[in-house]
Amino acid sequence: MQLARRGFLQQAGLNFGALAAGAIMGDELAAAELQHSLPHFAPRAKRVIFLTQSGGPSQIELFDHKPGLEKLAGTELPASVRQGQKLTGMTAGKKQLVMPSVAKFHRRGKCGAMIGEWLPHLGTIADEICLVKSMVTNEINHAPAMTKFLTGHQIPGRPSFGCWASYGLGSINRNLPDYVVLISRMKRGSDQPLYDHYWGSGFLPSKHQGVKLRNAKDPVLYLNDPDGFPRELRREMLDGLAVLNRQKHQQTLDPEIETRIEQYEMAFRMQTSIPDLTDLSDEADSTFQLYGPDSRRPGSYAANCILARRLAERGVRFIQLFHPDWDHHSRLRSWCVSRCVDTDQPSAALVKDLKQRGLLDETLVIWGGEFGRGVYGQGDWKSPQAGRDHHPRCFTIWMAGAGIKPGYSYGGTDDFSYNAVENPVHVRDLHATALHTLGVDHEKFTYRFQGLDFKLTGVESARVVDEILT
Repeated sequence: MQLARRGFLQQAGLNFGALAAGAIMGDELAAAELQHSLPHFAPRAKRVIFLTQSGGPSQIELFDHKPGLEKLAGTELPASVRQGQKLTGMTAGKKQLVMPSVAKFHRRGKCGAMIGEWLPHLGTIADEICLVKSMVTNEINHAPAMTKFLTGHQIPGRPSFGCWASYGLGSINRNLPDYVVLISRMKRGSDQPLYDHYWGSGFLPSKHQGVKLRNAKDPVLYLNDPDGFPRELRREMLDGLAVLNRQKHQQTLDPEIETRIEQYEMAFRMQTSIPDLTDLSDEADSTFQLYGPDSRRPGSYAANCILARRLAERGVRFIQLFHPDWDHHSRLRSWCVSRCVDTDQPSAALVKDLKQRGLLDETLVIWGGEFGRGVYGQGDWKSPQAGRDHHPRCFTIWMAGAGIKPGYSYGGTDDFSYNAVENPVHVRDLHATALHTLGVDHEKFTYRFQGLDFKLTGVESARVVDEILT
């Protein structure tokens, strides 16, 4: 029997539509099955607080004590140390003259951790934190390095770590987002941008993207109803809109329509929960004293640390703070000190506050930036104006809580703080370890997109750093 051209095309269109619908339904079923299968094992952490220091804090001044550099000051970095590794355009082709640490170090805590003098408050929690001194990444410029630090891949388009946590583990508090982002309001402008894809959902449904709380009267735009618009009418409007959206979803099976319905409902609930969250007037004076004088300034890193603790108390799954302006190519002695003043006391206070409230054992705290700084000076290494260039070959982060070994230092670098030579920890190893504290096996935690099973840790080898876990 011959089939007319029009009939063939109509039938083929229906078949292709059915195939597309089946694929979408398959993805939704796979996501639902994943939600039921996680966690893979008993978690140590219920939530993550990621204190992201954007720009590359200098490990040489803060964490990686190298007293032997004093004798090498002003000498050229040996080729055997550099090993032909890539440099940025700011230092390539120039002499790499060794600049020793411009900060003194002191032993802190019972563990005896060597911590730079610019972080006096961190020293008071030395016995609570684990220093990972052998972090490694592949990227030498900010945007790709931060993208990799947060998404596992240097090119934008992958989901951020917080989005993966939201997707895999869901919500603890229905009245707040799974993933909340707080950005410091700086006293001086920073020329280093923070891109939305750092907390973007990539190919995951957009309901998993980070929700940024603004440093303004309205922390979330368009959350409040117009004057004279009663809440009961808003409820009726959303119910009617949900009916229309569900009808459209039945026709198209587009998962973003379900996301839209859920986000409307979340926004309705946030109209009550967000003002209560961001109103710090019920905090005791002792809390502001603990977090430091800047904690009373809305939008400061210190105030955001208090908000992070309040979010943790309310069950938010992933809380990320961004503090920019750690990119010290010059004036390291003054600008790095300023960033330490911004963050040192609040970061230490957050760990203390979580502990005294019984939350630290179930909260993973991570502090760190996308890479470190090089041992060679930029500009005249003897001058107060000198700085340091980007350095991906070794840098330091610290972690606390949720089964992380306290009072412990892991990994090591060479005599120049140039190469990680003892127990290197790649960024993807950090992701695997953090997921492990959440009860998630990074090898099994995947999302199918365009025919591939994607993981936060990617296709290269990644390991859980068991040595830093209790």
